[in-house]
Amino acid sequence: MTTTEEIHPGNSRDPAELEKFRSMATEWWDPNGKFKPLHKFNPVRLEYIRDRTCEHFDRDPRGLQPLKGLRLLDVGCGGGLLCEPMARLGATVTGADALDQNIKIASLHIAETDLEIDYRATTAEAILAGGETFDIVLNMEVVEHVANPFAFLSDCGSLVAPGGIVFAATLNRTLKAFAMAIVGGEYIMRWLPRGTHNWRKFIKPSELVNGLEAGGIEMLELTGVVFNPLTGAWSCAQHNLDVNYMGVGRKVA
Repeated sequence: MTTTEEIHPGNSRDPAELEKFRSMATEWWDPNGKFKPLHKFNPVRLEYIRDRTCEHFDRDPRGLQPLKGLRLLDVGCGGGLLCEPMARLGATVTGADALDQNIKIASLHIAETDLEIDYRATTAEAILAGGETFDIVLNMEVVEHVANPFAFLSDCGSLVAPGGIVFAATLNRTLKAFAMAIVGGEYIMRWLPRGTHNWRKFIKPSELVNGLEAGGIEMLELTGVVFNPLTGAWSCAQHNLDVNYMGVGRKVA
């Protein structure tokens, strides 16, 4: 039996990981800057989140605001690359990030739009301690940067309201992921600054599922996400979880 103390030996903040992103915070909205890979990745994950959410809540994905009336939390929201399109789709969005600089950048960017997003410099465990729950929780490309992945995933699951869903995306801890994401992405292609990722902190699919299950989540689907160097686009590849992958689960407890 897993105790609360075993799940939560400390908070999710990892000072070394936060320092990496502190130096890049001002570049969140530059499509050719240090977050260029996320800008390229955004279309495929946005479509995935929209379509699976609409399927779960019986909405029309072609509607103008298919997520209207749903509360959404983006944990580790960074500069708001997912928060803004989710708000445009009609969701009531809360964006949370442990790095204050990211929240400042996100808040400045939204000031140039007519969107309303509740940005908070905080963590998943702090929001959970406040007793809030959400219809949709996003945990996208974050878990590989936290201090305690299992506790973080459990908290994300616990933040989902009854009948709600959670999305997660990360990198698999395989030799192929080391070769492509770190050697290829950081050293050869230079898509990201060297040292952005630590292969030892990559998350195997079984670890992702186990962490979310501890938060009362039943995983519905895992799908790989692959990059085509010829087209410069990402796409889903259901049976290829070797490097990047994402998935969706529902609250069952």
